[in-house]
Amino acid sequence: MPVVASSFRLRFLGVACLLAGLAACGREPPPARPAAGTARTSADSSGGAISAAPLDKPAPKPMPEEVLAGTQWPAAAIGEGDARISCSSDYSTGDGELLRSLDYFAVVDALSPCRDADVVRLHYRGKIDAGFADTVERVAAMATRMGIRHRILDLDSPGGVIEDGIRAGDAMGDEHWTVWVREGAVCHSACVLILAAGDQRLVSGAVGIHRMIRLSSTATTRQQLTAELQQVHAQLDDYLQRNGAATAIADLMMTVPSRDLRLLTTDELHEFGLEGANPVQDDLERLRVLRQCGQDFLRRKEAFQRALDHDCGKPGQHVDAMRDCGVGLLPKFGFPDKRCPNEAPMAEYMRALQERDERQADTASAAPGKQTKAATPR
Repeated sequence: MPVVASSFRLRFLGVACLLAGLAACGREPPPARPAAGTARTSADSSGGAISAAPLDKPAPKPMPEEVLAGTQWPAAAIGEGDARISCSSDYSTGDGELLRSLDYFAVVDALSPCRDADVVRLHYRGKIDAGFADTVERVAAMATRMGIRHRILDLDSPGGVIEDGIRAGDAMGDEHWTVWVREGAVCHSACVLILAAGDQRLVSGAVGIHRMIRLSSTATTRQQLTAELQQVHAQLDDYLQRNGAATAIADLMMTVPSRDLRLLTTDELHEFGLEGANPVQDDLERLRVLRQCGQDFLRRKEAFQRALDHDCGKPGQHVDAMRDCGVGLLPKFGFPDKRCPNEAPMAEYMRALQERDERQADTASAAPGKQTKAATPR
């Protein structure tokens, strides 16, 4: 998996540390995540957990695969959010080029430079809406067509429309996305549905939940409003279960007052299935690796992941320190393994380190009067 340049704090590293990456040195560790509680926030059209779809109509579904496989994509717009495409998982170099259009050829042009890197990072800042869902659908479809295996959704969102969050999450579900909530970013309300859908979730920013609002409600009594919300609650339950997340999230979206925000602790993120490896995808990956690489390989990989979580996941630790700790553990478990190199722990991460060292060597050798030896992987 691709690498990350950040000060993420991870409790559930496991496979997620495949994504650990190149961080700037000397930064202070991020502040500890706040204890669970409520913080004042407003739930208006700029975010929140809004249910806007009529209850007597089917929930919106992802665009059919046969449509995405063609070139005549229906008209769609990104909307109010800011979407950018980068071909690097090292965000110290920036967040990429602005994605101005969701037309077929515009998305082709935006993702073509990412073929060689085999990584696409979609940085999105804004609310969860139809434009966001369309953006995720189309970037994922184009990445598949171009054979770009590693997809990162770099997310900063105050929330938005529940039905659009479900549609975006369903579009991500089988497309192997990693979701970041970087330090300084937020993922509130309907945004947690996107976290639930990721294969891997790296969370440093604040994640919060509050009660959903029915903008299209015709209710005039508590009983009528509760009946409407229970229908949406049932959709949320189904969505969360198929993504391996706790249905307690849907319960919080029924109980925490909409004027308040319940910030989730690191422990709660783990318990609710909103950070680290997605348990459903983790089971599928375990079966695939077992078939492809054998039982001994899988046993060593899982033992490495347990050691990584125990030895390298100290609260408040920089990601670059976690990275170096993980590299030091690899030989103990027989990695890298030439028999199954692409499935070994931190395989993409090791490649990124090698590429970084090669760039540094090229820069040093180009400097006047300086000569360096060829860089080697760490």
